[in-house]
Amino acid sequence: MTTSHTEWINFLRQYGPVPRNDNMYDETIQRVVNKKKIKPILIEAKYLPELIENFRSEQPKSVILTGTAGDGKTYHCREVWLELGGTYEQWEVPGNIKMLPIGNKTLYVIKDLSELEDHERDHLVLFAQAIKQQRPDVLFLIAANDGQLIEALKQVNEHSDALGIREVIEEMLVDEQKEHAQYGVRLYNLSRISAAWALPQVIDAVLNHAGWQDCSQCQYRDHEDIRQRCPIWENKKRLEDVDGTKTIRNRLVDLLELCEINSVHLPIRQLLLLVSNMILGHPDVKDKLMRCQDIPDIIEKRTTVKASIYRNVFGENLTERRREATDVFNTLGRFGIGNETSNKVDNILIFGNDDPELKEIYQEIMLSDEYYGADATFRTQQKAYLEGVAEDGETEFLALVRSQRQRLFFSIPPEKADDLKLWELTTFQYAGEFLTKVYRAIHQGAKVPTPILSRLVRGLNRISTGLLTRTQDKLILATSGSHSQAKVSKIFESFISVMRDRGEFVQIKAEPSGKLYLEVSLSYPAVPAVKLHLQLIRYEFLSRVAEGALPGSFSRECYEDILAFKSRLLKQLDTRKKLEEEDFETNSDSMSFHMIKINAEGVLDKKTVEVLF
Repeated sequence: MTTSHTEWINFLRQYGPVPRNDNMYDETIQRVVNKKKIKPILIEAKYLPELIENFRSEQPKSVILTGTAGDGKTYHCREVWLELGGTYEQWEVPGNIKMLPIGNKTLYVIKDLSELEDHERDHLVLFAQAIKQQRPDVLFLIAANDGQLIEALKQVNEHSDALGIREVIEEMLVDEQKEHAQYGVRLYNLSRISAAWALPQVIDAVLNHAGWQDCSQCQYRDHEDIRQRCPIWENKKRLEDVDGTKTIRNRLVDLLELCEINSVHLPIRQLLLLVSNMILGHPDVKDKLMRCQDIPDIIEKRTTVKASIYRNVFGENLTERRREATDVFNTLGRFGIGNETSNKVDNILIFGNDDPELKEIYQEIMLSDEYYGADATFRTQQKAYLEGVAEDGETEFLALVRSQRQRLFFSIPPEKADDLKLWELTTFQYAGEFLTKVYRAIHQGAKVPTPILSRLVRGLNRISTGLLTRTQDKLILATSGSHSQAKVSKIFESFISVMRDRGEFVQIKAEPSGKLYLEVSLSYPAVPAVKLHLQLIRYEFLSRVAEGALPGSFSRECYEDILAFKSRLLKQLDTRKKLEEEDFETNSDSMSFHMIKINAEGVLDKKTVEVLF
């Protein structure tokens, strides 16, 4: 095993969940790169070409880079600096503000707005003058978190030259404007970079790194005895998915896309941490990340299974406290993969070796993977469990079963995903359907399948009425007679047709921002449609209720959200009724209302009750 190989693995460990000062993350990595002469892990800086083009144009504008820690603000700033002629040595000189001549202008680069000293605050007034065109000889490139940016601008807001700048920048942030018509400034929110887009870039950057070439000298790389193989190299190969299906990568992208739909953002730094941990994680080594010198001991103690990439993706190599404190593992952990299961999968894992009906699929998804699947330890524990002679009761085998569920989520081939009910291995059983048949379908210009829309309407009707109705071709609006938040509502107010009928309809659409919403139109042009933001948790909730779950048993917050949506619908219905009364004046000496009744098939109808006076 060569020294350079050891240095590459040690360098990769720097990206993992090791203790460090996060404020110095980029600088720490760069110093290792320069000291060890290791090629850095290069990931496409999404906005870099656009930034360079701006600063080299005839009418350049100042730029603000915002985003959360780890989104790449410092990285973008440094790469712009180097591309425009600055040197790395100049960049490394202590100080938060750098100056660089660009033609007849001076570019000020503020590496981190939060690090500005009190005596440097005057630069924000200069920035205000620059974007107001009062100082055309000056340009700025500023890296800042959103809150820090507004707070810093607030401190100079009383200055005559900076007056109104805070409001302008705040408006750009809120409205997600990249440019402002009246000011010479651009704003890039790096938190808008999709983690689902970035992850494949990160994986490729790590897997294609030149450092792996030195593994050819390692005796454990592809040892003919599978028990003697290096788990680091094994994890790398699995992440590559040499068979071409890229199953691990695609499932991870699915999970990250679902997170984004739920407005959970993961910066590139967390993705680098994830990939590093997937390859190097092991609970029994220093910092829980393997080094080359750890491999002989791991092989000797037969603990290679603890290095499983399928466990590491959830940070299972770390302590529970460290796992929960790390954003990416905390986020992925919410999917419950490993803790959730389906009867079908557990039957295969536990009884597959002895059951003739399960033998074939057991061979395919368990016995075929001798390294992380049904290895000798798993088969021994399985036998002891079934014979009731396990020394520790069920604990150790059930822990192995949990790990296998995690492995299966990332290894079940796409063509068997539906048959094996892949998404039942997560907290969100309808997540796969929501992602492919709803979210992606709409963004590709297709319509949501009718059975799915019908199921969502059925769920809404069950929550609105508190009754186990099967009605799904029309949305039912009902009250209890006193308030709309009652658990059971039997006074009928109106039907809203799901299919388009005289201006009434229910449909799922996407906003320009990409967010999905369920829209209910009440037919009158003067009555605005009512929208319900539709993300994964609400979709799961409505689907579960439609299939028989009690509304309060899944999510109290979702239940209250749907009741609030119902209240908005009733308010708009009341507006429509007033418009109808204006159009068709009626006089009557009686009043009638309708009671909801449910027939044997679960279909709702109404029964009229008339009151004379």
